Amino acid sequence: MNYFEDVPTGHQIALGTYTFSQDEIIAFAQKYDPQSFHLDPVAAQDSLLGGLCASGWHTVAIWMKLMVAYMKTETLKARQEGRSMAALGPSPGFRDLKWIKPVFAGDDITYRSVLIDKHESRSRPEWGLLDHKNTGVNQAGDEVLTFIGSVFVQRRPKMPQEMNADDQ
Repeated sequence: MNYFEDVPTGHQIALGTYTFSQDEIIAFAQKYDPQSFHLDPVAAQDSLLGGLCASGWHTVAIWMKLMVAYMKTETLKARQEGRSMAALGPSPGFRDLKWIKPVFAGDDITYRSVLIDKHESRSRPEWGLLDHKNTGVNQAGDEVLTFIGSVFVQRRPKMPQEMNADDQ
């Protein structure tokens, strides 16, 4: 992860594309969201959704999987290039989660994240808080998922010549 100061508002990340399979949709639903339109292809045909579809929680879990993979790849790349990376802190949560359209078996969902706001932490001056809008778009170009996430990221350490008397 780049340091807080180095990430400009508007910065976009392409996380990748994921194909949802019928077997995986059913397996996830059996464990975490056992509703008929996630479990039974026949019953799902008569539902409001019109067919077997992934749980919204499943679609968000895949976003997290792809975000972690992206971060691991970026960290490895930075190490190979000899660059230092900022520590990534916890997330204080998310807001405005919307499941806009169902994700059916066979759908390819492309996930992206864009930085929409950033601010310094008042309680932890060595950290900043990044707000990012996250989306999932299906193969037809329809947005199926959106939410705003927040995460703490390390600020660039101050050099001794940058410190004032209050910092020392």
